[in-house]
Amino acid sequence: YVDQGYTGEQPAEAAQTEGIRLEVVKLQEAKKGFVLLPRRWVVERSFAWSARFRRLARDYERLTTSLAGIHWLAFAVLMLNSLFSRVHNTL
Repeated sequence: YVDQGYTGEQPAEAAQTEGIRLEVVKLQEAKKGFVLLPRRWVVERSFAWSARFRRLARDYERLTTSLAGIHWLAFAVLMLNSLFSRVHNTL
C-alpha cells in the first residue's frame, strides 16, 4: 500500500520487477482536513516499529545487504515478540 506519490508507470514497473504488487491508496477529492486512508496505517505502524531500533535510526551500513539484513532481524524480533506475548496472555 502506497500513497499517491507512487502513481505512474515507473513505480509500477519497478515494483513488478521486484515481485511486489503495488496498490495506490487515493485520497477522496471531496474530503477536506484529516482523512483516515484505508490500510495506510499498516505502513505507518511498521515504520514506527522499525524506528524503535537504534541501529536503523541512521544509515551506518556500507552495504545495502547489511541494512536489509538488519531490517529482517528487527522485524523478526517484532514478530516473535508479538507471537510470544499472545501465547503468554492465553496461558
